[in-house]
Amino acid sequence: MRVLLASFCIAFSMYSKIPMPRVDWTEENRKYAICFFPLVGLVTGGLCYAWYLLCGYLKAGDFLFAAGMAAIPLFLTGGIHVDGFMDTMDALHSYLPREEKLRILKDSHIGAFSVICLLGYYLTYLGFLSQMGSLTGSYRRQAVLCFCLGFLLSRILSGLSIVYMPGAKKEGLLYAFSSTAHKRYVRLVLFVLLGAGILGMLVVSPLAGGLTVVGNLMVYGWYGHCSKKEFGGITGDLAGWFLLCAEWVSAMVPVMAGLFLG
Repeated sequence: MRVLLASFCIAFSMYSKIPMPRVDWTEENRKYAICFFPLVGLVTGGLCYAWYLLCGYLKAGDFLFAAGMAAIPLFLTGGIHVDGFMDTMDALHSYLPREEKLRILKDSHIGAFSVICLLGYYLTYLGFLSQMGSLTGSYRRQAVLCFCLGFLLSRILSGLSIVYMPGAKKEGLLYAFSSTAHKRYVRLVLFVLLGAGILGMLVVSPLAGGLTVVGNLMVYGWYGHCSKKEFGGITGDLAGWFLLCAEWVSAMVPVMAGLFLG
């Protein structure tokens, strides 16, 4: 039990800004940390849904709704995944050999491509979220729930990538988590959570939920293929890039499904 509590604290202290008791980052304490990573997404989704309810109560406008939905995960995580997204954009758009791309991932400086891509990301992300706020009837709530569950689903898939996909290097935080993880136990827990997450999506809306799951799985496949081809494996920065792409899809798919359905 002590190790499980330590792993829980490590997962939340690493991937969120929620205050946690201080624990030693030993190999033993990190063994089950990946199991608790999806719970950060569950908390994020829960706060986003609470924001949706508050906006409904206050009759807030669509842009305020969208801004809050975009800001909650950013501030809750401290922007750790945004940092990975930006580093990856600089590396991919450098079109340099693999070794140089990996070097760029470690570079703390911001490049022009990362800024351009981040602006493009948040402009479209806010657009989808604003459109989500303008949906009507029961489908609006279904779309919001699919979006909120996307935070859980994306982190489950990210955890699975850590224990299944090869790493690009033998150093860094991602390697520290993957090398010390109790892989058999972690895989079991993540697959159980994956089943629960998919079931939740389908219960909320068979169409929008099902399409959101398919969209996340497609991004996961693309992430694995691109990481291996361009970098020789995954890194912590690439995992952050994947999470933001998956969250974008979880905003886009329910909205576009609603627009096509009329």
